[in-house]
Amino acid sequence: MTEASVAATPSFNAGLGQEISAKFPNAGLTYVSNPEHSDEDTFLVAPDAVLEVTRELRRHYPFLMDVCGVDYPERSKRFDVVYHFADHVNRRRLRLKTAVGDGESLASVTSVYRAANWFEREAFDLYGVRFDGHPNLRRILCHEDFVGHALRKDYPADRNQSLLTPVDHTYAKDRARMRAEEEDHLSDRVWINIGPAHPATHGTLRFMAVLSGENIEQVDTEIGYLHRCFEKMCESHDYNQIIPYTDRLNYCSAPINNHAWCRTVEKMLNIEVPARAQVMRMILDEFSRIIDHFVCISTNAVDLGALTNFWLGFQAREKVYDLFEKLCGARLTVSLARVGGMGFDLPAGWVEQALKTIEDIEKSHYELDLLLTKNRIFVRRMVGAAPIDADLAINWGFTGPCLRAAGAAVDTRVWDPYYSYDQVDFDIPVGTRGDSYDRYMVRMEEIRQSCRILRQLLPHIPSGPISVDDPSIRLPRKADVYGNIEGLMNQFMLVIHGVKPKAGEIYRAHEGANGELGFYVVSDGSGRPYRVKCRPPCFAIFQAFPEMLKGQMLADAIAALGSINIIAGELDR
Repeated sequence: MTEASVAATPSFNAGLGQEISAKFPNAGLTYVSNPEHSDEDTFLVAPDAVLEVTRELRRHYPFLMDVCGVDYPERSKRFDVVYHFADHVNRRRLRLKTAVGDGESLASVTSVYRAANWFEREAFDLYGVRFDGHPNLRRILCHEDFVGHALRKDYPADRNQSLLTPVDHTYAKDRARMRAEEEDHLSDRVWINIGPAHPATHGTLRFMAVLSGENIEQVDTEIGYLHRCFEKMCESHDYNQIIPYTDRLNYCSAPINNHAWCRTVEKMLNIEVPARAQVMRMILDEFSRIIDHFVCISTNAVDLGALTNFWLGFQAREKVYDLFEKLCGARLTVSLARVGGMGFDLPAGWVEQALKTIEDIEKSHYELDLLLTKNRIFVRRMVGAAPIDADLAINWGFTGPCLRAAGAAVDTRVWDPYYSYDQVDFDIPVGTRGDSYDRYMVRMEEIRQSCRILRQLLPHIPSGPISVDDPSIRLPRKADVYGNIEGLMNQFMLVIHGVKPKAGEIYRAHEGANGELGFYVVSDGSGRPYRVKCRPPCFAIFQAFPEMLKGQMLADAIAALGSINIIAGELDR
């Protein structure tokens, strides 16, 4: 079982680069290939050519996965702005980079990819890069009174800035801004503020709905209530020390975050973890996907007034947490993985307990199905709530269950396979309407498919080591640390200096419970990353929420919010 990679063809990107250069000779386009990883091809372009080049790329790459900044304060063109594109049909990825100076601006690409909206706002918020033509360029993760840009290298990591503005004042500012954006000033409309202290937003989100009667005409969302600058903290810790931080991204499926991060670093190190570790990660990922879906479904129904389903979903979740606890001693934030393998091997009886847990999951799933799937109230609340079609969802950057519910059979485990996902049988469920009910049905079916994968993996876990045999990556056995000087020195060097990938940049994607979880990492050759950018799947999804709600009833907003499964730790980082 070997790690698969995207079957990108360097010749295609090279030819595409020549085609674009011929069409736009002043774009300054340079094609940079990566001999080790064909999915890391890069186009370098002049800042004033980004928009026109992006328009051409849209014909070949339907997904804009991410936009982010990187700060090089010693350069005259201080910031790199980095765009990541993907083509799931032809299995290709591409990176586009341009350099801008402090105070300079770029053209926004939101007219080409709606997905760019919040990602450009984030780059503006955290780096100060301006995007001309952006429809709403304002802060998104830091509050409006924040001074400076937190991810710049010269901004101290310990300089916290409290929000002192009263919430009612924030409400008034938002209302005035939204009114100014409309020609008729929405003078005869009703304004409803929902969250953050509200059952449906769970204390971590806020949105304002503009109503005509009970119909939503406009929605404005606010996030950042759980932002802790995960990416800034990564710059001051070594690669293994970051693993506990990844637990706190999507804390409903923490092992998936661990493995996504470790796989990215392992790609930089150009290593593959042993077969046993690969299958262990797959098993933990699928259990995590199951409980994440149970949390989404159960809490979504609670928001609509149903409670019994909550106990069923969380009962199955606790059974999985028992497995996590038996493996590593922790339940919610587990830190199970290590760069190069796993932190813990399977204890005696774990596989048998896991097989029994699958039976418990299937029983809870069956009872949930009976309670909800044909429940008249649940169906009427969910069917037709916040629909979106596949083309629009792709343009917004949707991935995961929300995209599949819209009718696109896109799954990173299939089109960009890793570990041995290309050797197990499972189906990709898709919807037809892209509404809240389809999102529910897709997650219900994905629970069945994850159980199917687990039943194939658990009886056939390979024997052997759980980590690579490399003293510069893996901590030595305690017997060697205490028994010989070489083991002691290896322990000392790895703990003090950490693993050291060679200088370069890597993006690697993982199928999280909410969609494509990606990490873009820039290494300067030291034991700490120079830049880490997390591509959180629900960040791209939530930015489309206002569009999905136009013309809907106010009650539909609550059904829709639960169905898209916003996890604030992942959203805000």
